[in-house]
Amino acid sequence: MSKDMITDRVALVTGASRNIGRSIALSLAEAGAAVAIVARSDREAAEAVAREIEAKGRRAIALLGNVVREEDAARLVGATVEKLGRLDILVNNAAIRREAPVEELSFSDWRDVMGVTLDGAFLMSRAAIPHLIAGGEGAIVNIGGLTGYTGAVNRVHVVAAKAGLDGLTKALAHELGPRGVTVNLVSPGMIDTNRQHSAATSDPAHHKTTRTLVGRRGTPEEVAAAVVYLAGPHARFTTGQTLHVNGGAFLP
Repeated sequence: MSKDMITDRVALVTGASRNIGRSIALSLAEAGAAVAIVARSDREAAEAVAREIEAKGRRAIALLGNVVREEDAARLVGATVEKLGRLDILVNNAAIRREAPVEELSFSDWRDVMGVTLDGAFLMSRAAIPHLIAGGEGAIVNIGGLTGYTGAVNRVHVVAAKAGLDGLTKALAHELGPRGVTVNLVSPGMIDTNRQHSAATSDPAHHKTTRTLVGRRGTPEEVAAAVVYLAGPHARFTTGQTLHVNGGAFLP
């Protein structure tokens, strides 16, 4: 691996067809990686991101799959290794961010959010681990969220799932550190994203009461930069950590 790049590495990014996931995939490619773009159902959007990466001179593939299904997790990892030759970096970005008062929250909605965000990260990590170990310098980067640390109204399922990712990150860091795999979490907050195609088409309720110290919202590219750092050669002594990218909206 070069000193400053992740050339010749292969990354898999879930939820990569738009917004933060798309920016992560593009930034990893700009740093030198080949990238597997994973989306749940929007093949056109996933393939569009793959074409953007190929236009930069990097390799990319678009894959569809549901990270909550064990067989899909195994298939997504297997297809990445088969088509791109290896797997060095896993970014667990797929998530659902619905809002509802707890009294109106169905168990099905609870399970949907918990499944994609937390179960999906577990299943994808478990499938990827043998390949990450084999490469010698593997990295898992989970994408959490501000409310996992602050809480938020009408988001009990989202908050619980994101908080669970923090625990998963620490536990995996303990298990995988001795085997050459780092595991970290990036926690974005107050990021400008396009919600047109998401389950929530308006800003979350907590955005109305949360303020950043820098006086603006962040960009998906700023979140992606943190992911690239944690996936790269300068973060090999960093594991089990949370990197908050929130403009000072939360100071741990």
